[in-house]
Amino acid sequence: MKFGSRLCTLNVGGRRFSFPAELMKRLPLSRLSRLHRCGSERELLELCDDYDRDRNEFFFDRHSEAFSFIMLYVQHGTLRFVPQMCELSFYNEMLYWGLESSDLQTCCQRRLDDRLSDCFVHFFPEEEQQDQEETQNHWLETLRRTFEEPTSSLLAQVLASVSVLFVVISIGMLCASTLPDWKAAETLDQHRIIEAVCIGWFTAECVVRFLVSQDKCEFVRRPLNIIDLLAIMPYYVSVAMTKLTGENLQLQRAGVMLRVLRMMRIFWVIKLARHFLGLQTLGLTLRRCYREMVMLLVFICVAMAIFSALAQLLEHGLDLEGGNQDYASIPAACWWVIISMTTVGYGDMYPVTVAGRVLGGLCVVSGIVLLALPITFIYHSFVQCYHELKVRTARCNHRLLAELN
Repeated sequence: MKFGSRLCTLNVGGRRFSFPAELMKRLPLSRLSRLHRCGSERELLELCDDYDRDRNEFFFDRHSEAFSFIMLYVQHGTLRFVPQMCELSFYNEMLYWGLESSDLQTCCQRRLDDRLSDCFVHFFPEEEQQDQEETQNHWLETLRRTFEEPTSSLLAQVLASVSVLFVVISIGMLCASTLPDWKAAETLDQHRIIEAVCIGWFTAECVVRFLVSQDKCEFVRRPLNIIDLLAIMPYYVSVAMTKLTGENLQLQRAGVMLRVLRMMRIFWVIKLARHFLGLQTLGLTLRRCYREMVMLLVFICVAMAIFSALAQLLEHGLDLEGGNQDYASIPAACWWVIISMTTVGYGDMYPVTVAGRVLGGLCVVSGIVLLALPITFIYHSFVQCYHELKVRTARCNHRLLAELN
């Protein structure tokens, strides 16, 4: 259904909003863009409550004030809650028009997260209608979701369970291979067979996911995919080096490299992040809070520079001959500052002078304060990331139950 350059009018709860039809398809509201692509009046009535052909007016029985705030977001790029309106009601309006919680300002996102957590409410917005090209590639998209999203279908859950099983087996074999009883020839042969089977599964899984990915460059740049490559490649490199070096005594240095490469298989445990919500939340929080993490490191480095210099001066610098030799240099004192600020206190080195002990007390107290300052920001980000991933998982489970029924 073509509207041309005619003026479109949206009647939302009795309030009219008018703008050109060409502008409507460019608005970041999925319902309006879908409305512009409708080919018949029947399809229009599936997206709106009524339609007046003569005046080209669309009727929506929705909250008019909420839509006016959404239009302000379209114009200025800032979306906030309507004053004196329930956060859940406004979020429901957002989902109706095709917006997500990430479009809200940070303060409003926190309000929404708290309200959703208190009420244990999960929203499941309407699925976007697929275009004709998307329908043709439906099988490819289904295959991609099966390997990328473990909760998208029953088959995806089965594959995810098998992948987790292989990860557990490979990590268990890696740990067992360091035991003295596992270094017999027969045991090593069995270990190599199990290791080859696990690597074969991981390689096949990675290749299939790469082939069905929509953007190959984006696939290579994803952190989890980089971890997969770091976990798989050492095996093939170690096998190639073993074939090339053999038992040549002149190439024994390569044995150290082989042990390093084999130990890199511990990265397989990070593959579990693809299947467990807690590890995903941790990774997403670290990615979003990198500024706070950098700020925390800066705090520690500044305090470490100050306290290590003072500790070296008070414990050793004032008495070069009879001073505490553990604090003979500033780099050596840095280790004491780190374990003191983090309240670990191994006891391998400690101040013996009165001034050094006073300084140690100040170091411990300042460490507690400095470490606590950015924790609030990281905590709120962690809660938000956990809620987003939990809602996404609940949405996938809801879709899976709908498919099974």
